[in-house]
Amino acid sequence: MKIESVRARVYEWRGPTVPPQGNFCSNAMDLVYDNRARSVAGGDDTMNTFRFHAWTVVEVRTDDGHVGLGNVALAPRVAKAIVDEYLAPLVVGQDPWDYEYLNQRMYRATHAWGRKGVGMAAISAVDIAIWDVLGKSTGKPVFKLLGGRTKERIPCYYSKLYRTDLDAMQKEAKTYLDQGFRAFKMRFGYGPAHGQRGVVENLKSVEAVREVIGYECDLMLECYMGWNLEYAKRMLPRLERFQPRWLEEPVIADDIEGYAELNAMGIVPISGGEHEFSLLGFRQLLDRRAVSVVQYDTNRVGGITMAHKINALCEAYQVPVIPHAGQMHNYHLTMSSLNCPMSEYFPMFDVEVGNELFYYIFEGEPVARDGHVDLADDVPGLGLTLSTKYLDHFEVTG
Repeated sequence: MKIESVRARVYEWRGPTVPPQGNFCSNAMDLVYDNRARSVAGGDDTMNTFRFHAWTVVEVRTDDGHVGLGNVALAPRVAKAIVDEYLAPLVVGQDPWDYEYLNQRMYRATHAWGRKGVGMAAISAVDIAIWDVLGKSTGKPVFKLLGGRTKERIPCYYSKLYRTDLDAMQKEAKTYLDQGFRAFKMRFGYGPAHGQRGVVENLKSVEAVREVIGYECDLMLECYMGWNLEYAKRMLPRLERFQPRWLEEPVIADDIEGYAELNAMGIVPISGGEHEFSLLGFRQLLDRRAVSVVQYDTNRVGGITMAHKINALCEAYQVPVIPHAGQMHNYHLTMSSLNCPMSEYFPMFDVEVGNELFYYIFEGEPVARDGHVDLADDVPGLGLTLSTKYLDHFEVTG
C-alpha cells in the first residue's frame, strides 16, 4: 500500500450565521483597543479574529483505494497551500504505515517556518488522514490501533456556555443538566479592559451557573487568553468559593511563566495547551508545572502520531489530558488513554464561532447520551465521511 495522492480542499461557509453578542467570550484581542470607527464591521466584536468560518479537508488516497480524511481549522487557505506545495510531495509514493517517518519528514522539512501555528496544523491534517487510512486498511477503528478501549464510554463536559444574558445561560445549563451532563464549561465575557464592572459581571455569571448545576457537578471556567497575569491573580481568590475544576487559558499562550505562577498559587487548577503545537512545547509546560490539565488539539499538534506521544509524556508527569473541542480525531485518543479522563463536547448548533462547522462538513460524530459519547468497535478508521447535506451552504475550492 502506497500513498497515491493528497488533496486539500477549503470549505468556506456561505450559509446563515448567528450574529455575535457583545462580551460573549473574553479573548486576547480585548486588551488591544480598536481604533476603527464603530461602524466598521467587527469594530465591537473582539472575537472576530478567532472566527473559524472555513475549514480545510485533506484526503489521502492510497493505490489500493483507501481514502483517509484529515482536517485543519486554522487559516484554512494558508493550510491548503502548505499541504499542496510542501507536504504532499513528502508523502506521495510512501508507505502510510511508516507514519512516524512521514511525520518527522514533514515536521523537519518545514521546521524553519512551520513549527508553530498553521504549519503544524497542516501537518496534523495529513497525519490524521494517514491514520484514517491505517484504520480503514485493517478494518479497525483508530483507537484500537492506539491501545484500544480504556473506558466503557467517554464522559463529556458540555461546553457551549458563552457569556450571554444570565437567564439564557441558566436555561441553557438546565437543558443540558436535564440531558444527563454532570460537567459544564462557561466563558467569561470580561477582562482587564472592563475594570471593576467586568469583575462583578464575571462573578455574577459564575454564580448564576452554579445556582443551576449545584456543587455536585464540575464547573470549568474559560478566559480564552483574555486576561493578564495581574488581573488573573486578583480574580483567583474571588473564584475559589465556586470550586471550579480549572481556569482555562487565563493569559496568552506564550506566557509560560505566567501560567506557572498562577498554577503555583494552588487556588484554582490552571489548564491550557489549546494553543501549543509541539511535543517539546508541552514538555516545557510540564517542566515548569505551568498547567494542571493539558488541552491540546490533535489537529494542531502534529496529528495523531504526535498527540499519542503527548499523552504518554503527560501521563509520566501525572497531568491529565482533556483535548480541546471534542471531534473524532480527539475522541479516539481519549478512548485509548487512561490519562484522558473526559472529553469536551459541543452539540450541533447554528454556525457561530465556527468550530461547529465540523458537524456540517463531516458525518459520523457521536451524539452524547447521558453526558457520554461512545465509539463503535466495528467502524474502521476515524468513522467519518464527508457530508453532502449542507454543500449548498459552502464554497468549496481545490
